[in-house]
Amino acid sequence: MEVVYTHCAGLDVHKKTVVACCLTPDPQGGWKKEIKSFGTMTCELLQLSDWLQARECTHVAMESTGEYWKPVYNILEANFETLLVNAGHIKNVPGRKTDVRDAQWIAELLQHGLLRPSFIPPVNVRELRDLVRHRSNFVRERATVVNRVQKVLEGANIKLACVATDVLGVSGRAMLNALCAGDTDPAVMAELAKGRMRTKRELLARALDGRVKPHHRFVLTELLCQIDSLDETIARFDEQVAAYCAPFDEAVALLDTIPGVGRSDGATDRERNRDGYGTVSQCAPFGGMGRGGSGQP
Repeated sequence: MEVVYTHCAGLDVHKKTVVACCLTPDPQGGWKKEIKSFGTMTCELLQLSDWLQARECTHVAMESTGEYWKPVYNILEANFETLLVNAGHIKNVPGRKTDVRDAQWIAELLQHGLLRPSFIPPVNVRELRDLVRHRSNFVRERATVVNRVQKVLEGANIKLACVATDVLGVSGRAMLNALCAGDTDPAVMAELAKGRMRTKRELLARALDGRVKPHHRFVLTELLCQIDSLDETIARFDEQVAAYCAPFDEAVALLDTIPGVGRSDGATDRERNRDGYGTVSQCAPFGGMGRGGSGQP
């Protein structure tokens, strides 16, 4: 079989250890195989890089094992052609029961050009995508807390959600704050309605006539504080995402021309996407910024 790479290495990556198998030409003929284990602390991964450079490795391959490949990739990508490969593509040969055999097998596949690398975006795109994913997690957490607020209100016989489309809108939040403060007069709380909600004051008064107990007020207060905290966190993420998107202004402008896709505007995209419409920030992990064809980041 034709040899593609003459100086290459396979890595078997785990949480605490990395087993490296380096294949280089043997001056006496054949191939020289060297195997060594390293830790996964940054200083230890730098030692791995030095060890590979001392053997004049040009290509390094590793499996995409959870999140554990990322620290290794971050260290090696500057000095080597680093390939991240789908574990499913190299697990088809039985009998490899040890980390050493895994590393050897990866190195041999790489040597003969039999590995298909996953797409790994550039560093700036990976950083932007990381921010967008974490922002999405906080948005989902907020939605979960809002659902908890709804459950508490139902348990207290408060049917505010039947009248107000957004329980946490300006009018709804003012009424919830009044509930938490101990107000018990539904008519007085209904007068807190703003804008078009004022036309529903009579209906709001009926919806706010419940059986609110002290423990309901306590739980509501804590949940609303949590929502406020998440809103502040998401706003800070919006600022960071906007800053990291600056180099991609042209691409963002093109995405913004897609019908149903608009620029993320903080609070509104957290609530309006029930009908399937998206935002530019939600598109950021895709379109060349997201998952490769092999299912990797």
